[in-house]
Amino acid sequence: MPTTTIDGIAVILTRLGVGGLPTITEDPAHPLSRPIDIYRAHIADILAKLIESDAALAYDSLQTPGNLQHGDLVLPVPRLRLKGKPPKELCIELAKSFPPDHPLLLELNPSGIHLPFYFKPQPLSKILLPYIFQRQDSYGKDLSAGLRAEPTCGRKKLVIDFSSPNIAKEFHAGHLRSTIIGAYISNLYESMGWDVVRLNFLGDWGKQFGLLAVGWHRFGSEAELEREPLKHLLEVYAGINSLFQPEQEASKKARQEGRDTAEIESKGLYAERNAYFRRMEDGDPEAMALWKRFRDISVERYVDTYARLNIGFDEYSGESTVKTSTIEAVERTLQEKGIYEEDNGSWIIDFKKFGAKALDVAVVRGRTGTTTYMLRDIAAALEREEQYGFDHMIYVVSSEQDMYFKRLFKTIEIMGRPDLAARLQHINFGKVLGMSSRLGNVRLLSDILDQSSEAMHNVMRRNATKYAEVPDPAAVADIVGISAVMVQDMTGKRINNYPFDLGRMTSFEGDTGPYLQYCHARLNSLMRKTGFTREMLLQHLSDNPDALDPDLAGKPHCADLLRLMAQYPDVTATAMRTLEPSTILTYLFRLTHQLSSCYDAVQVVGAKEGHDVMLARAALYEGARQVLESGLKLLGMTPVER
Repeated sequence: MPTTTIDGIAVILTRLGVGGLPTITEDPAHPLSRPIDIYRAHIADILAKLIESDAALAYDSLQTPGNLQHGDLVLPVPRLRLKGKPPKELCIELAKSFPPDHPLLLELNPSGIHLPFYFKPQPLSKILLPYIFQRQDSYGKDLSAGLRAEPTCGRKKLVIDFSSPNIAKEFHAGHLRSTIIGAYISNLYESMGWDVVRLNFLGDWGKQFGLLAVGWHRFGSEAELEREPLKHLLEVYAGINSLFQPEQEASKKARQEGRDTAEIESKGLYAERNAYFRRMEDGDPEAMALWKRFRDISVERYVDTYARLNIGFDEYSGESTVKTSTIEAVERTLQEKGIYEEDNGSWIIDFKKFGAKALDVAVVRGRTGTTTYMLRDIAAALEREEQYGFDHMIYVVSSEQDMYFKRLFKTIEIMGRPDLAARLQHINFGKVLGMSSRLGNVRLLSDILDQSSEAMHNVMRRNATKYAEVPDPAAVADIVGISAVMVQDMTGKRINNYPFDLGRMTSFEGDTGPYLQYCHARLNSLMRKTGFTREMLLQHLSDNPDALDPDLAGKPHCADLLRLMAQYPDVTATAMRTLEPSTILTYLFRLTHQLSSCYDAVQVVGAKEGHDVMLARAALYEGARQVLESGLKLLGMTPVER
């Protein structure tokens, strides 16, 4: 019986001795995408009758513990908002009043003010394994979540702006964070049914290019550009920037002392940089030819790097593509609404006048007459709204730009577009420590990926027999090496800084990318040894709904693996709220640790208990493999089979 319909789930529950599936109308359950909601609905229905209250309140009060030892679901009794008895007494009373020997639940044992619920292993396996096999790669996804309120309006649309490196700079480890976090968020929204537009808004305009051009005329080498184009341009940028730093420091000091910086910025490299960018804004043919040359080189190289990372974009645009007419319209609005004001030749916004004292003052057009990031980004947001009609737009940019995005969104709001500002979100992240393109001490991402790949390849060569079985060992080594880099980046919270450590990331010991890939390959190896196909296992489950390991309840390692597998859709739902890659990654490590415990406790190949038990155990491991594969793909990794 398929679990893909409410009727199919109801039939399975009837076989297990439970009635139909209670309906929670005020806070709808999602039994077709989250198996634990089947349990939530039943428990909430019982609790509502016991406390003579609305089932939606009971349903909403049930929480998922962070540790299996604390239950599969837990009720903090105070959340029921019942008056009269102390919560601890009420917890004991509820446990005693709950129907004894419930078909789905183990005996209840209250713990203080908390009432934990533990799922019986055998019924859980009868519900969960068909549930996973019938959904395969859609398990953990909820495509209905992306539907607009009016069904005829189709799916919600997300525009996500991420990666966005500056042209003429090599892609280094610092750029990696925006790239893989943005790709993960894109995958996550798609898994929840949104239409996603991936934008790479290149930093291809601005005074930093003017500085690079000045550096090129001083240090540039056509031979080096031909040999290693972006690496040479990075060297040029680092060289000119080291000469520029004293001038920057002098200007910074003058601002801190309240002095006018005009004189400092009217000579030296400041003047050369600004003059070159002015030429670009005026459309000077020579300046634009150099700009286009460096831009084309950069985009070609970036596309290769993204392909290696298994990341694609729907559109490559950039600050240079923002229409002059849109920028002019933005400035007219700023002036007409009294938002813009002149200050020593610059045009600024004083946010204190608009109730945002913490945002201070922002320069929107510089004293040299050139546009700023702020002006171009406001115009870009308006153009994207017109082009895509998005429901939400996310910028994935480092936490160093927190203030900038607060100013950007506030400006759009006070321009008279609070509706647009409310649909914009900045997702931030911390630094990769010890890297700076300005200081010339970055680790180039291409070098990092090459080194990771070679490290993995060396490990694979140690086992000559297995190495010979891998069809394309160099490609597998590259995939595992990339997984190593990505997992180190995603291990902590987004906002945390982390030091780059190649040795740590390429280790097979502990919680690393190679470890996750090893676990996935091992599960594939197990399936190959059994000789079973996924289709055979699904058919066996369909034909023999009661054909399970008869001693599953006596194998706590396997029971806990089932319980973890049931949590995956709830984990992805949580990840959708937090947009934290670590939410998925932490879960995958819990899952793989539990798998390691099961290997030691339960034999599959040649199981003494017989062929049917062997099939049932293989189904358990294959279900876990499907969940692991889904999680790896959600994070942007390519699972390997060998």
